[in-house]
Amino acid sequence: MEENILIEYISSEFKGNMSEHRYTCTKQYFNLTCAHRQHGHDGHCRFIHGYSRSFKFYFACHELDSNHYVFDFGKLKELKEHLEYMCDHTLLINEQDPYLEMFKDMHEKGLCNLRVVKNCGAEAMAKYFLDFANELVRRKSDNRAWCYKVIQWENDKNSGTAEFISN
Repeated sequence: MEENILIEYISSEFKGNMSEHRYTCTKQYFNLTCAHRQHGHDGHCRFIHGYSRSFKFYFACHELDSNHYVFDFGKLKELKEHLEYMCDHTLLINEQDPYLEMFKDMHEKGLCNLRVVKNCGAEAMAKYFLDFANELVRRKSDNRAWCYKVIQWENDKNSGTAEFISN
């Protein structure tokens, strides 16, 4: 008898968890040529070097929209434009770089297309774009959908990831 009660309890718990779901989709952007440097690094990353950055954005919702989408990718124009503004033929420099003023002078002289960021590393830039995409998607979907993860590849070997996790 106790065994049957336990089986019924486990079955009801399993069914309860199965009723909770979410839908997900992804969008990718490729080949954004961008240079940066990590001024505090004790190795070669302290030098200006470039990558062809690529991004993968992960979106989710509990209920699909009227078109049966997690999110309409046609509404991501702002994201694409911001990615290009920040990472297409640009030089990303950390706001704490001791040579920041020199890079600003180079920008003013037309020698580079400077973007000053808190941290230009792959993980930090993934978090930067995660925050940007999440705010955009929530705003455009009336909080029905969200961006929960971004992977940023520097090349085909190295990437950095940022994602929201539940506690």
